[in-house]
Amino acid sequence: MTVTENRPAAPADEHDHSLLETFRQQPRTVWVTAFAAVVAFMGIGLVDPILHTIAEALNAPPEKLTLLFGVYVGVQCVAMLLTGWAAYRFGPKRTLTIGLSLIVIAAGISAFAGDIDQLIAYRVLWGLGNALFLATALAFIVTAAKGSQAGAIMLYEAALGIGLAVGPLLGAVLGEVSWRAPFAGTATLMLIGAILCAVMLPSDGPRAGRTRVRIVDPLKALRNRTLLITSIGSAFYTGALFTVIAWAPIAMGLRPLYAGLVFFGWGVLTAFAGVLVAPWLAEHIGQKRGVLAAITLYAAVMALAAAGVLTDQVWLIGLAVILSGFPSGVLNTLFTGVAMSSGDGSTPQSVSSAGYSFLRWMGAAISAVLVAYLAEWFGSMAAPFWFAALYCAVAVAAVSFVRGQAAESHDVDDTAALVGAEEN
Repeated sequence: MTVTENRPAAPADEHDHSLLETFRQQPRTVWVTAFAAVVAFMGIGLVDPILHTIAEALNAPPEKLTLLFGVYVGVQCVAMLLTGWAAYRFGPKRTLTIGLSLIVIAAGISAFAGDIDQLIAYRVLWGLGNALFLATALAFIVTAAKGSQAGAIMLYEAALGIGLAVGPLLGAVLGEVSWRAPFAGTATLMLIGAILCAVMLPSDGPRAGRTRVRIVDPLKALRNRTLLITSIGSAFYTGALFTVIAWAPIAMGLRPLYAGLVFFGWGVLTAFAGVLVAPWLAEHIGQKRGVLAAITLYAAVMALAAAGVLTDQVWLIGLAVILSGFPSGVLNTLFTGVAMSSGDGSTPQSVSSAGYSFLRWMGAAISAVLVAYLAEWFGSMAAPFWFAALYCAVAVAAVSFVRGQAAESHDVDDTAALVGAEEN
């Protein structure tokens, strides 16, 4: 995520703007970027409702279906090392526009995929485009927004919430027509966003005015012990998260509309908890304790999902998916808050967050690929959920080693929810 930590702090009274007031005063460039962000976030949950339909239409085995997520997040893992360098080398607008163009191409050709292997290949391109766009979208909104930085971030959070909730619903509605329709619909919406961004966003300034970022800088940032331990813990939690995203649709086996409603509920709870509940929880018990409590709750929800599989109660699996959105939203924010509190000022926050995201996405990619094989090896559709609970236990152990007053802080950085949101 491109960070705007050099922007002067806004006076205290500017943070009191309501969301409605923030909306009213924004220029067109902010609205264009926010619209594109909504569509990008919609694309994250688009595949979940149609996963079962894709399996039937393309005769795809589970290990191929889960690769739709594995390769998507795997390329984002690598992209975390490239986005900061790309924004420095080519400029934020070019980076953002290239990302949007890649999403348009990937989503468009996905609608014409002839087999599951082609669809997997197109998801690689989609993941790269998404990483390039989201790494620069917040910077554009914060830079161009009228009023305080907090108000601009509030607007981005609104785009996040709408995208996470509407994405699965769009996939469900269009998926009732054909599994190809959600891809075509997303490509159309993103094409509109890409054209608007290319025409209306301000041109990039000279490279001399940008902060230099090298490809290896995010890896060097992981020399910080607290950041490294937190990133490892987040990688295991994110493994549990992507067990839900990649395996729950297969375990439920629902038609697109019903699966979409389940993940719509998940998206709403994720956004609500990340934006509103996480700061409240941090204020009352601190960031680290909030992380430990939320991971424990996530493990319990994974056990509930496993019980639903064992008892052949699809509604119980769906309930577990929806409920998982609550601890997931909290963790998206607080995990990042703990990680970002580890800095000593010598490393830019954007570089630290890229290193953190690199390890986190690695956990997601490994988990998304592994889930189908776990079910095969153990002869049970419930096995991936039991392993997800185990991942949570490892994450709790890792976070327990985090030390320092910053990790115990009762205040969450404004951008924590937004950095964390990239993993959904």
